[in-house]
Amino acid sequence: MSLLKNVTIGQYYPGDSVVHRLDPRTKLGLSFAFIIVLFLVKGFLPYAWLAAAVLLVARIAKVPLRMMLRGLKPLTFIILLTFLLHVLTTRGGVTLWQLGFLRVDSNGLVQGTLLSFRLMLLVVATSLLTFTTSPIALTDGLERILQPATRLGLPAHELAMMMTIALRFIPTLIDEADKIMRAQLARGADFETGSIVQRAKNLLPLLVPLFVSAFRRADELAMAMEARAYRGGKNRTRLKVLRYSSIDFWALSLSTLVFVAAHYLGRLA
Repeated sequence: MSLLKNVTIGQYYPGDSVVHRLDPRTKLGLSFAFIIVLFLVKGFLPYAWLAAAVLLVARIAKVPLRMMLRGLKPLTFIILLTFLLHVLTTRGGVTLWQLGFLRVDSNGLVQGTLLSFRLMLLVVATSLLTFTTSPIALTDGLERILQPATRLGLPAHELAMMMTIALRFIPTLIDEADKIMRAQLARGADFETGSIVQRAKNLLPLLVPLFVSAFRRADELAMAMEARAYRGGKNRTRLKVLRYSSIDFWALSLSTLVFVAAHYLGRLA
């Protein structure tokens, strides 16, 4: 039940910082570029440099660090599994420990640490996008980015709306699952004991009401959109039109310097 509260995807942290005021297209582009750079560079130095940059952005945005790190708890098993797989399967360097066919080499330890840190940095950095961008701004940004593809028949507005609604309803469904789980626990349900198969069967009283609630919310949302004469992006006007400003230029320039510096630090490693 505590894991549900640790999911931070789709949550928005209100604020009026420079990061919050950036154009959503700028933040989407920088997030995508960060992911590319994170997978291209290798070594402790570039990862430490990128981590320092992420912490600085979080400090400027005034997003609590504990809130960002909380999103790592649901991924603890995946991070540990990634670390162990690389430690036990990557060969090379000095043999640090061996027991039968199990062996830990120095190269495996380094690779496991680097890849685990990369995964943690990826989750923490990309969470800044939803923490500092409201769902409405995220929808507008995605739609404007996908706008050129409408000439090829791609429904840009519908795709942007679909992705944003999915992100927006993640925290809502998590809260709903937490309430259902508490109600089932009060009725004597047990979700933590028994074998894996038994625990999977015990989740049925949780999953069935959750799916029913999700479909009900989707139906209510569709009816509300139809009642307000929603017709997609056709002839739609906006109260706030997205425009790039000087802070977007400075953000792009500084981020480019950070990415270039990470590349050169990777070559030095």
